[in-house]
Amino acid sequence: MVNTRGKIKKAQNMRKICFSHASSEDSDHQSTRSGALIGSDDDLLIKILLWLPVTSILRFKSVSKHWKWLLSHRRFTLLYDNLSKSPGLFVRNIYIPFDAANQSTPPFRSLDFYFDPCGIRIIQSCNGLLLCCSDRGNERARKYYVFNPTTKQFSIIPSVPGGQKVRRTIRFMGLAFHQTDCVHYKVVCIRGVEPMGELCQIQIYSSEIGKWKISSESFSANCSFRCGVYWNGAIHWAPSCHNPLYFKIEGERLQTLALPANVASSGGYYDGGMPMYFGESRGHLHLVYTANGENRLHLIVYEMLSDHSGWFVKFQVELDDLPGAFPEMINSYLHPSSPHYYQFNVFDVVRGGNEEDTFMVVRIPGKLIRYNVHDKSFKQIFNLTNYFYEPHSNVHRYTETLTSF
Repeated sequence: MVNTRGKIKKAQNMRKICFSHASSEDSDHQSTRSGALIGSDDDLLIKILLWLPVTSILRFKSVSKHWKWLLSHRRFTLLYDNLSKSPGLFVRNIYIPFDAANQSTPPFRSLDFYFDPCGIRIIQSCNGLLLCCSDRGNERARKYYVFNPTTKQFSIIPSVPGGQKVRRTIRFMGLAFHQTDCVHYKVVCIRGVEPMGELCQIQIYSSEIGKWKISSESFSANCSFRCGVYWNGAIHWAPSCHNPLYFKIEGERLQTLALPANVASSGGYYDGGMPMYFGESRGHLHLVYTANGENRLHLIVYEMLSDHSGWFVKFQVELDDLPGAFPEMINSYLHPSSPHYYQFNVFDVVRGGNEEDTFMVVRIPGKLIRYNVHDKSFKQIFNLTNYFYEPHSNVHRYTETLTSF
């Protein structure tokens, strides 16, 4: 007797296996076709890759020659840098993330990209690039470097022409770089024509041609050139004198930097005095000033108009809740009316992608505090016990950039 039922069941099982195998092959074929379609469409691939973290972008450059070309192309790097973020800052050479709960990987453990027997320190951050120099030794023997902490690329800046006699008269070295208005970075040097005189000269190094040139005739400047900030096509110096200046890169012109009305009406800054904060974030130049003489916890954040014609009040910040949460910022042996009764400094003003995400980084004794200027929330992000006396000039923001040079 023929086992018909067994044969039918066996045939059904074979059909299931064949159908399952065919479906699997079809799914794999469909995935392969989808992958090939994405891989062959650069526009679609760019849209996807723009959402990835910078560590993934750098790793994916090794996928193929085409991906390396695509991810290194100016079109992609410009789009990516427009979406890039500032995840933290450097206090001296120590990286401190802005988000203590979701800490990003430090861009470096130490500044050892080049062996300098005097060590290396950061002197300026400019749109993702760092201007660094020898940490010890006199100006005559000091080396200068431009370093991208994201890609680890660096360049050694040639010495200012003229030998040690000229190099010992350097008063300022600053970096000018932006992904759109200063694509090839420049280093601006201000040196004294005479060691102790007021007569100065500007020299500019261009990474495009790899040479220094004298910018203009000698000029007289009775001010200090400290805390240089590149913004809107010019290097600006913190207004630490009665006639602060800025230097337009295109046209190579020195011009007077306007002061906020209430600062100017009070006589400006005394020679050597410094504003509470002076810096740039997301294309905005900021200056922080105490709102009035009675309460130093009330601050005004000014923003410069794009045509350099003046400042307007962008934020009014009240830090009244901080002393209750951090009593160590109170100098109890001083009278509350003393300007030094509250111990704090503004290390940074960071504009968010959305206005409500803007925050300040405030240093109090032993701690760094992140303070939201809109909802007044705050939290500690770092223990600064070992860096209590660090001045603002040793604080530099980290911004991710894929720029190569």
